[in-house]
Amino acid sequence: MKQKLYSIIYASSSVFMATMIIAFPQEVLKASQRGLDVWANVVFPSLLPFFIIAELLIAFGVVHFIGVLFEPVMRPLFNVPGVGGFVWTMGMASGYPSGAKFTARLRQENQLSKTEAERLVSFTNASNPLFIIGAVSIGFFHDHQLGILLAITHYTSNFFVGICMRFYKYREQNRYSLQHFSISKAFTQLHHARIKDKRTLGKVLGDSVTHSIQTLLIIGGFIILFSVLTEILREVQIAQFISGGIIIILSWFQIPAEMALPLLSGIFEITIGANEVASTDSSILIKAILVSVILAFNGFSVQAQVASILAETDIQFTPYFFARLLHGLFAGIIVTILYVPVYKNLQTTNETVIAAFAQPSVDHIQQLYLMFEQMGFIITLSALFIYLIILMKHKN
Repeated sequence: MKQKLYSIIYASSSVFMATMIIAFPQEVLKASQRGLDVWANVVFPSLLPFFIIAELLIAFGVVHFIGVLFEPVMRPLFNVPGVGGFVWTMGMASGYPSGAKFTARLRQENQLSKTEAERLVSFTNASNPLFIIGAVSIGFFHDHQLGILLAITHYTSNFFVGICMRFYKYREQNRYSLQHFSISKAFTQLHHARIKDKRTLGKVLGDSVTHSIQTLLIIGGFIILFSVLTEILREVQIAQFISGGIIIILSWFQIPAEMALPLLSGIFEITIGANEVASTDSSILIKAILVSVILAFNGFSVQAQVASILAETDIQFTPYFFARLLHGLFAGIIVTILYVPVYKNLQTTNETVIAAFAQPSVDHIQQLYLMFEQMGFIITLSALFIYLIILMKHKN
């Protein structure tokens, strides 16, 4: 009976989507173009290098090397093997859903147990600085100082999520015993891992490119799909209806009712929600809280991407979803605490230690984001062309 109910829900949802696409062709087209623009100009060119490099690092045994070195840190802090350090750093640098992709990859390589993978994916799927500072803070708010606050909040709260999730299935016996710092052992592990991979250098490079682009194509599909879905919910007034319930929740925290619809948009798709929050007339603190919660929750669009990646393994999605709720709670609290000491102090003086170190990084990220906006589509098109050549070569 339960499966029949699922069948009815899935079929009804598909029919509803198809009907709405026919009923609102112009709105759907604009939403699709908006999603495609974000993916082709920013997401694809910014994530592709990280995905390819990560595949090469795994193939050449560098991840095994990192795993041995990070074991004394990652095991006590997060109750995961040292290879989790690779996923954590790469996830922060490249952004979601990189953490899920790298975790799934290491699980397939049997470098993580099922429980360790579920712990790891819960706190390594973060937004990257390029998106937080470049797209959100500079692109939407036109305020790079807010980006520093959002970035500190996002990564600090994610760290606390990792600390909390270390207790997930805590009684389960660990496969790995705690290892001591040893560079010689790390090099030995690197060498054995490289020898174990029998692929030639050309094969490794080709596989790295094709696997990375295939993942990015899936990501692009989800971004466009949820951009369209969000627009449809607005057109049929469902979004406005749901936002009525959100208004009640926001009133408990004395947040204006006008923020309900932007927050709902952010629950579905981060970019749209953050842009709408920035367009409201509320105070900067209220906007910072909501954007931090949206970034922490990841949005259903990113969560669907993560679920798609994890579906290729035995990693459960539920711990990741619970961690997003926890991340949102921590982010809302931390951004409120840091608002005055970080954001207000940066506004009043540029002589503080934070401003002195952060300003060059912010300028660099702004230039990088502008470069992606100008050259991103060319990079995407070139990569897809190379992907087709490799694919045709493999088939022949």
